Amino acid sequence: MPGQAIIPDTTYGGTFAPRFGTGVSVTGVTQPGDIDYETLNKVRFSDVVEFNSFYSIIKDNVMSRLGSPVIRVELTDHQILISIDEAISKLDYHAPNWCTNFMTFTTKVNYNTYELPKFVMNNLQYVVYKKSLLGVQMTPGSLEFDFFIKYFTDNFLFQDFQVSDFLIQIMHLEQMRKILSRDGSWDVVNGRYLIVYPAPQASEEVIVQFRSLDSNSLHPYFIGWLQRYSTAISKIILGGIRGKYDVLPSPGGGARLNGQALSEEGTREKEELVQELISEIEEPPAFTVY
Repeated sequence: MPGQAIIPDTTYGGTFAPRFGTGVSVTGVTQPGDIDYETLNKVRFSDVVEFNSFYSIIKDNVMSRLGSPVIRVELTDHQILISIDEAISKLDYHAPNWCTNFMTFTTKVNYNTYELPKFVMNNLQYVVYKKSLLGVQMTPGSLEFDFFIKYFTDNFLFQDFQVSDFLIQIMHLEQMRKILSRDGSWDVVNGRYLIVYPAPQASEEVIVQFRSLDSNSLHPYFIGWLQRYSTAISKIILGGIRGKYDVLPSPGGGARLNGQALSEEGTREKEELVQELISEIEEPPAFTVY
């Protein structure tokens, strides 16, 4: 019933999957690649850290930038994982249109609340629910049927018309769509559930547009940004560790550490990378002028 969340089925799958056929849950549509949205930023200190292929590439880059193996880098795998997770989360939050994906699901009669995978809900962009211009069922000879025929005739649909006439017609169609069609609306609750309005009275196919990071197809520039951002965060962590002691005693008179300088360098690089992300990677909002 409305308000009770269910996990829907998918008929057409999505960007990552071919047509499944009826009766397959949306949980069968999984995010490809090595980025696990379910565990992102959720690994505890006591957990055993294992780096998959994509994370290992970033880790090796971070360690090399910090001077390993020539210089000892006092970071644990868990601390490096923290840096990588934060970088991926930042890029995912500002994911560009390059990372746009789609999936579909089938509604259930009288149910309007659906639980979708986390990688879909994290960056949900748009939902097409019963998107139909002439969704109202009309019979020939009815008032509604005659109205639509007259509307199209009066707006030069069957005659030669200019570009300005076409623009005016599109504006009229947009207004009529809002008034007479069955275009559904939607909302997100608790970052987990998608609610469609009105509650479907029949099984309908819903198209969901979202953005997510696929490590298999991620642009090399984005991978480089992840590596640099992970390094900046690692510098801040490492600077905090080395900052506990200014000088380490040694037979040669002691070794001076660069904790404060490393933290300041990492903070500065992090701020610069955020600006780069906003100005060069994330697309600006689109403005439509009618």
